[in-house]
Amino acid sequence: MGQSISACFANYFNFNGRASRSEYWWFYLFCLLLGVLGNVADAATGYAGGYGTMYWLIVAATFFPSLAVAARRLHDVGKSGWWLLIAITIIGIIPLIIWLASQGTKQNNSYGKPIKLKNN
Repeated sequence: MGQSISACFANYFNFNGRASRSEYWWFYLFCLLLGVLGNVADAATGYAGGYGTMYWLIVAATFFPSLAVAARRLHDVGKSGWWLLIAITIIGIIPLIIWLASQGTKQNNSYGKPIKLKNN
């Protein structure tokens, strides 16, 4: 998990290349847990209802790395990162989740060589 998180923050604005399935999903889990901790911190400081300052600071810090790793994940399955925009249509979230959860191509594709993490 730590390797995936550091890889995503090291590639903060890198929308080129590929990301493994585990890299994407570990980073997604990290962002989810960080958001929950932000909400807990906001509640502990007395912020009632909605999303507070800590939550929005976490969202701001992880927004671009989340987009970048999702685009690289789509590259791993042979899709353009621009396919992320189908999430705007709401129904487009379904194929997007399927692509993000699919196994990437094992050979080189137009986006580069498959990325191997140390534990994969």
